[in-house]
Amino acid sequence: MAERHPPPDPRTSMAAALDASAAALLTVWESAREGTTNRVSGAQLRAVMVVEQFDGINLRRLATRLDMLLSSASRLCDRLVAAGMLEREPGRLDRREIALHLTPDARRLLADLRARREEQLAAVLAEMSPAGRAALLRGVREFDETARRQSRGEQPPGEPPVARTA
Repeated sequence: MAERHPPPDPRTSMAAALDASAAALLTVWESAREGTTNRVSGAQLRAVMVVEQFDGINLRRLATRLDMLLSSASRLCDRLVAAGMLEREPGRLDRREIALHLTPDARRLLADLRARREEQLAAVLAEMSPAGRAALLRGVREFDETARRQSRGEQPPGEPPVARTA
């Protein structure tokens, strides 16, 4: 006798399909990143991207953002300073605190990486139909907005706030 399974949850099957499709996007991104590997490691590249996003970030916040120990983040920054990718500056309010900033070399590295990614993405997009490209862009933008809202702990638009109990 055949075992019966309930119909798949459309949200779960959509997530599984997106996960499978995202692998192609990640492959394109990884291929573009390969051009930077002779200059920085993957962990160093992530650190550079965080410093770009949060210019002047201190070491403790960087370690938190990278989900690593403070000592590991410090060694990582030492290597990036030696490679000419980061500059350390004493904090404006607390001179014991160190603010991290990108160097012009790091900015060029990121610009080069983004140009490579865009070039490879454009090659894939060129083979898609105009309707497919428009739908993809619309969906990715909405996904981005929703993910950012969730990371900030915000409710979706139009939904009443959730009552919190103490």
